Amino acid sequence: MFMTYLQVALGGAIGAMLRFGVGISMLRFTGAGFPLGVMTVNIIGSFIMGAFMVFSFHRGFDHLNAFVMTGLLGGFTTFSAFSLEAFTLFERGQVVQAALYVLLSVTLSLAALVLGVWLARGLWA
Repeated sequence: MFMTYLQVALGGAIGAMLRFGVGISMLRFTGAGFPLGVMTVNIIGSFIMGAFMVFSFHRGFDHLNAFVMTGLLGGFTTFSAFSLEAFTLFERGQVVQAALYVLLSVTLSLAALVLGVWLARGLWA
């Protein structure tokens, strides 16, 4: 189990560095008007998550899932994991649950961020 944690940690470090690099590159390329770096990372990460999920299943590379899916892609973007979970629900025919998952995840995450900002401003601002 310890080796799995190390795989996740190594993949996460690499993914975070890649996310930072893509973000900086997009900022230099397009400017600060729109968060294109985050959007680009989310799209690329979701694409790789889907492709790797099928690849690892069909080619027997499940042993790399902790490194690639949880670590690398988790460090690169957690949106890819969110996308995979929503797709999995949809693919299983749980369309209402998939829609609810997407709606609640986005709405409650934004609400939690707003609450965190509000509380932090009350304490430290």
